[in-house]
Amino acid sequence: MYLDYAGIRVTNLARAARFVTRGLGLEEVRRGRMADGGVWVLFRDPTSHQQLELNWYPRGHRFATPFSAGEGLDHLGFRVQDVAAAGRRVAAAGARRVHAQRRNGKVVLAFYEGPDGIWVELFEAPGV
Repeated sequence: MYLDYAGIRVTNLARAARFVTRGLGLEEVRRGRMADGGVWVLFRDPTSHQQLELNWYPRGHRFATPFSAGEGLDHLGFRVQDVAAAGRRVAAAGARRVHAQRRNGKVVLAFYEGPDGIWVELFEAPGV
């Protein structure tokens, strides 16, 4: 298991993407739509190769909660070899599964909430 990226919830995706690319110098790697209407965009630092994901949720979405500046951490993404095994590991350490394992193309995902409320995404991405 290793930390692959951090996901941050944003209120205006275009504005946040401009800041991340123009202001911070990150490059867009890929983007996609969530099954329930949200949008994610993954960026990478060209020097360190660290990644940042911006997550935007439409009004009325269960994650489109009132936004307080500084409280936009959405989740931490960990790439794992086996989502089920990693899920058992984080659950044994005190996390609670908040989304059942699901398939999105070839990627297997599961979300857990840690003891302090921070979400952790476990995902498999064969061949990536």
